[in-house]
Amino acid sequence: MDVETVSTLFSVGALIIGAFVIAAILLGAASLASERVAGWQRAVAETIGDQAIWLAWLAALLATLGSLYYSEIANFEPCKLCWFQRIAMYPLAVILGVAAFTKDRKVVRYALPLAGVGALISAYHYLIQHYPDLDAASCSPFSPCTGTYVWEFGFVSIPLMALVFFSAVIVALVYCIAVRRLPIAPELP
Repeated sequence: MDVETVSTLFSVGALIIGAFVIAAILLGAASLASERVAGWQRAVAETIGDQAIWLAWLAALLATLGSLYYSEIANFEPCKLCWFQRIAMYPLAVILGVAAFTKDRKVVRYALPLAGVGALISAYHYLIQHYPDLDAASCSPFSPCTGTYVWEFGFVSIPLMALVFFSAVIVALVYCIAVRRLPIAPELP
């Protein structure tokens, strides 16, 4: 497969994962807004919560493999902000993997701040791709942070894909914490 095809597949995958992230956020918000959580909402939330570490690890692993594909196979030179995003994502792939296999839910303490920092960097990187004048000129002229190797569907770039994957990690980890605190809905007659 050529790089264009792979980029399209990555972009579609990121959009699908982004849709699931938004749905999970909306489900969580609806659950928090009501006094009691309906049975189906609780079942979905518990399913996500029970598999949260695995889902977070899968998101981090896919993002890491995609990043390595772009730099090592497609030969895209990472900019400074891409490196900072990698610094946040690569350890997540390792620590979440270990936590998933050892069933260590305490990993949330370490992984959530790392994913949050990565998401902020990704959001800023995506923003300066749209508004290059906001760039503080801290990036290399050979690999500018405002450049776009991938621009699928008129808006999907590598930083947006990274933001989606960081968001998926964050939402999964928040579900890992919050699902145990949901109130139980009364049984319907």
